[in-house]
Amino acid sequence: HGGEDGLLADAANDKGKVTKASAAARLKALGRDAAAADEMRVLKELVAIMEKSAAASGKLSEAQDTLAEKVAAKYPKLTEDEVKTLVVDDKWHAALAAAVKGEVDRVSQTLGGRVRELAARYESPLPALVDEVAALSARVDGHLKKMGASWS
Repeated sequence: HGGEDGLLADAANDKGKVTKASAAARLKALGRDAAAADEMRVLKELVAIMEKSAAASGKLSEAQDTLAEKVAAKYPKLTEDEVKTLVVDDKWHAALAAAVKGEVDRVSQTLGGRVRELAARYESPLPALVDEVAALSARVDGHLKKMGASWS
C-alpha cells in the first residue's frame, strides 16, 4: 500500500517514508471521512503493527541487557576448567575443526586433479606412441618422396 497510488501514499513524510507519526497525523487529518474508510483501516493496522514492533524491540533490549548482566555476574564465578572448556572446546575446537576440514578438502581436490591430469597424460603407453609416431613418419616420408623432396 506504500506505492505511488497505494493507500499509504498520502501518509508518507518528506523523505517518502511512512512512519508512526506520519500515519497518526494522516489518520487525524482524515477524521471521519467515509470515503477514506479503506485508507483509515490500513493506517490503523499500520499504527498497531508499529506499536507492537516498538514493544517487541523494547522487550528485546531488556532481555539483552538482562543477559549481559547475568553473563557479567557469572564471569567471576567460573572455574579454570570451565574457562578452558568454554575457550578451547566451545570456541577454538570448532574453528580448528572447520579449518582442518577445509584444508583436507583443498588438498583432496588438488590431489584428485593431479591424478586426473597424470591419468590423461599417461593414458597411452610409450610403445604404442612410438609405433604411432613411426607410422606417421613413414606416411610423411612417403608423401615427401612423391613430391620429389629429398634430404640427406
